[in-house]
Amino acid sequence: MARSAKSSAKPGCANRVSPAKPGGDGTRSLPRRRGGRVDAATVAEIFRRFAAANPHPEGELEHTTTYTLLVAVVLSAQATDAGVNKATRPLFKIADTPQKMVALGEERVREYIKTIGLYRNKAKNVIALSQQLIAEYGGKVPHDREALESLPGVGRKTANVVLNIAFGEPTMAVDTHVFRVSNRLGIAPGKTPLAVEEGLMQRIPKQYLQHAHHWLILHGRYVCKAQRPRCEACIVSDLCTAPDRILPVTPPAPV
Repeated sequence: MARSAKSSAKPGCANRVSPAKPGGDGTRSLPRRRGGRVDAATVAEIFRRFAAANPHPEGELEHTTTYTLLVAVVLSAQATDAGVNKATRPLFKIADTPQKMVALGEERVREYIKTIGLYRNKAKNVIALSQQLIAEYGGKVPHDREALESLPGVGRKTANVVLNIAFGEPTMAVDTHVFRVSNRLGIAPGKTPLAVEEGLMQRIPKQYLQHAHHWLILHGRYVCKAQRPRCEACIVSDLCTAPDRILPVTPPAPV
């Protein structure tokens, strides 16, 4: 499986948030929000901790080439990565290029991915985007946002994932996890994915942008869950101002 590009930046500690003073009950005061946002120093500290805990985060969709990455991301809409991986393992063994996918045909693609939601329309898109890649780009996945978004089944989020993982661009793919975590932590609150994306790109320190969407996705998927956030396992719990925070704000383990 191809891996996401490793960042060469070495996160520093210049922007660390000074520890808040404990109250009489042992809890700590929270960062202040203005307009729903925490301050820049708090944002920097959140990502410093993410980077220290997981320096080289990786996406969980299995792929071996830029093309199989693109197909996997298209298939992942309204589906879990685990479910997509289960379907694409046998599919990619016989169709890992646009030419092989077109030769396989839409009907057989449907059979491979029928356990994934919206599989009929997705199979149609996979064949159509493969045909377009052959006809317009010599079978190669283009390194260009506009070109990517012209492909069937490819929207802004999918293009951002491909540009980030395959081409090393510091893009921000806002899925449900990134959207939730950004709003909960007050990093870049917004009412739409695009508003959150633009806010994150402006507020996250440049040295963290390459891996930022991976950290936010993984944090939202495994820790900052929608129904019951696992605050006891959160490395930024003392920086969280969310009203649905489960635990008191206490010092986390050193990161």
